[in-house]
Amino acid sequence: MLVDVVLKKIGRKSGRSVAGRLLRPPRKGSVLVIEFPDGLHEYVTTPVKRVLHLCGEKTYYIETANSRYRLEVSSEQPDRGSEPRLSHPTLE
Repeated sequence: MLVDVVLKKIGRKSGRSVAGRLLRPPRKGSVLVIEFPDGLHEYVTTPVKRVLHLCGEKTYYIETANSRYRLEVSSEQPDRGSEPRLSHPTLE
């Protein structure tokens, strides 16, 4: 499954929103990679430290080594089955 998301940096120096496709679910210790719609560029964070998902919502709060983000899931698109689903990420 490909997942369309919007990532927004939160905190004192909040940045612009990044919209694109999430390449893999957020996991502790891994970087978060979002592919831009043009398919040529990616937004990559520092390694993830924590992931918080509120039940019943399509919003995740992610803390990385340097920043905090709000990740909003827009939609899931069926693919060839090669991409993992975001609905059941492995959170540690």
